[in-house]
Amino acid sequence: MPVSRPTSWSKQSHDSVAEFGPRRRKVILGTCCMSLLIVSLDNTVLNVALPSMQRELHTTVAGLQWTLDAYTLVIASLLMLAGSTADRIGRRRVFKTGLVIFTLGSLLCSLAPTLETLVAFRAIQAIGGSMLNPVALSIVTNTFTDPRERARAIGIWGGVVGISMAAGPLIGGLLVETVSWRAIFLINLPIGLAAFLLTWRYVPESRAAKPRRPDPFGQLLVMITLGALTYSIIEAPTAGWTSPLILTFLGLAVCALTGLLLYEPRRAEPLIDLRFFRSAPFSGATVIAVCAFSALGGFLFMNTLYLQNVRDLSALDAGLHILPIAALAFVCAPLSGRLVGSYGARVPLLIAGTALAASGLLFAAFEAETRLWSLFTGYVLFGIGFGMVNAPITNTAVAGMPLAQSGVAAAVASTSRQIGQTLGVAVIGAVLAAGAASPTERGMIDEAGFVAASRPAWWIITGLGLGVLVVGAVTSGQWARGTARRNAARLEPASVPGSPDTGN
Repeated sequence: MPVSRPTSWSKQSHDSVAEFGPRRRKVILGTCCMSLLIVSLDNTVLNVALPSMQRELHTTVAGLQWTLDAYTLVIASLLMLAGSTADRIGRRRVFKTGLVIFTLGSLLCSLAPTLETLVAFRAIQAIGGSMLNPVALSIVTNTFTDPRERARAIGIWGGVVGISMAAGPLIGGLLVETVSWRAIFLINLPIGLAAFLLTWRYVPESRAAKPRRPDPFGQLLVMITLGALTYSIIEAPTAGWTSPLILTFLGLAVCALTGLLLYEPRRAEPLIDLRFFRSAPFSGATVIAVCAFSALGGFLFMNTLYLQNVRDLSALDAGLHILPIAALAFVCAPLSGRLVGSYGARVPLLIAGTALAASGLLFAAFEAETRLWSLFTGYVLFGIGFGMVNAPITNTAVAGMPLAQSGVAAAVASTSRQIGQTLGVAVIGAVLAAGAASPTERGMIDEAGFVAASRPAWWIITGLGLGVLVVGAVTSGQWARGTARRNAARLEPASVPGSPDTGN
């Protein structure tokens, strides 16, 4: 098949896409994973730079939370819109647009003179990022049409998530120590450019046979719900939970969520098809993603501040201390993918939930951070748990769903991850700010009281790990698989499982 004119691929059927040789499919998978790498890495690479940014930009704990949550919040708000838009106008087209916007946003972030401009540029970054992950995953699922091959490809995809998310603190620490915190944004430029060129050259165009119509009102309700809730959690320690401002935003979030639940089922083609959640594995994957990524967001945020502000470590040393998380995620993520491909999601989910809960418990009940060996053990356990959890989340979210809506289904899974990380940073940061507030500097953390104030936060992380364990056990058995089969029949009764999309 000629490759000299990539624009002609938009005229090919998906069957011809599926007939690409193993080498071409690997190139497509690698290109999609490159976009995933920069988006996922940007979620965590910023963590170890927070103390440096706090000193240079003169910001409070709430300001640090916003540098993280402005990114994850915008991505979470727009992922489903991006997925459905890509299904409608072309996945390759949206993917390339996302790469351009994300790379430009990264350049702007590296030049930001103030906290306010940095937060704004992070939002621009996130607009581009929202067009990458769900669209890339949809490209992968429509390129690898054999169920076993697809499961392994998604396992590699999940492995990149685990590796990039966990390795972020180490890479960030190295860049902050040797260059500047601004360099953590500059590394996105060459990767983004390379991914764009590979996409233009090798990735075929594809669309859903019956894409969904736009749902602007539903999209607005999603943005209001997530934005109002996140603002309330982050600003409550400063303003007070009973202040009129916080109560207003909490009420706004509740009203928007209620409106979303009432409005979406009335649409023939909703932004969020609530029927997806009749599948126990799909619902479980959503809940597990929120729990696991809440734990990750809170874990990294809390440990970064502890290692650098309490133990007075440099950014590089802090990244090296967290290296066990990256190393174990590197080992366990591909192993989890193989387990999912061979045995299903149950085993890796049970391992992930047990390891995450054990890590949180070690810190919550035994003050693991006060001894080097126990600190190391806690990091190892967390790395195992996080490395194991991504592949089953991704595979379960898209398995059994109509391929024609794979962009939307993938977007729900990605949105759950971003919501989880947003809430993890917001909640853990709020707990720390409330329990370790400096008596002299408003919005700052009293380092002397940090360890005691972190106990409730560690119990929250322990509970999130138990959530992964319990939900994973309940939604990965025979009963759960039966609900997925019945739901797939209701969603697309005339379809044949595994039938491809159109490439036109």
